Amino acid sequence: MTTPLSPETRDKFKQVSTATLTTALFKRGLRNQFIQDVRPLRADGPNMVGTAFTLRYIPAREDLNPMTVFQNPDHPQRVAVEQSPPGSVLVIDSRKDARAASAGSILVSRLMVRGGAGIVTDGGFRDSPEITKLDIPAYHNRPSAPTNLTLHQAIDVNVPIGCGDVAVFPGDIVVGDGEGVVIVPAHLADELASEAVEMTAFEDFVTEEVLKGRTIIGLYPPTDPQTRPDFEIWRKQNGR
Repeated sequence: MTTPLSPETRDKFKQVSTATLTTALFKRGLRNQFIQDVRPLRADGPNMVGTAFTLRYIPAREDLNPMTVFQNPDHPQRVAVEQSPPGSVLVIDSRKDARAASAGSILVSRLMVRGGAGIVTDGGFRDSPEITKLDIPAYHNRPSAPTNLTLHQAIDVNVPIGCGDVAVFPGDIVVGDGEGVVIVPAHLADELASEAVEMTAFEDFVTEEVLKGRTIIGLYPPTDPQTRPDFEIWRKQNGR
């Protein structure tokens, strides 16, 4: 059963970077949660935050994967787009192969209209210029014009997958920013979101101090006894 993502936790994830989250995950022994070789089509939007709903491709077998499979209403790619719940992120295992598209602008548009929070593939998207204009975060390896049928066979919906060398389980929390996408195990979501907000506040304080000319020694990490009192003053002044 998928653990609900509370509005409060969702809002916290929207305020923090994937860099901060990967550090918080590393503190808990999780080293490999940042999806490799995946980047946003549009890097200037707000954070993508949602629960993972997954689609898995395998290598296409030509006798089982002709154009006519799209006429089947139970085709897994179509089912994934139509069943992905509002507020979720569709995460696609394309075997890190961007030679054929994982999806195109029509399917991504449908996902957007249904309330999807985003879409991620370790392959590529076709119609990527059109997808860039849509009001839904999208992450891929690189543009790819050929239909997925030429190389990928959609086989499973909402099962554990690998995406960009990261294990993704249905219901995991997916957070994306201008650098990429990180996967947060659902049971850690609330505590990690709160910790990341605190880390972000401290790092914003540190950045201001460094830009004023202060040394990082004793400041970051805060080994100087004066750093913490200075940070508390900063927080009060900035409402953080």
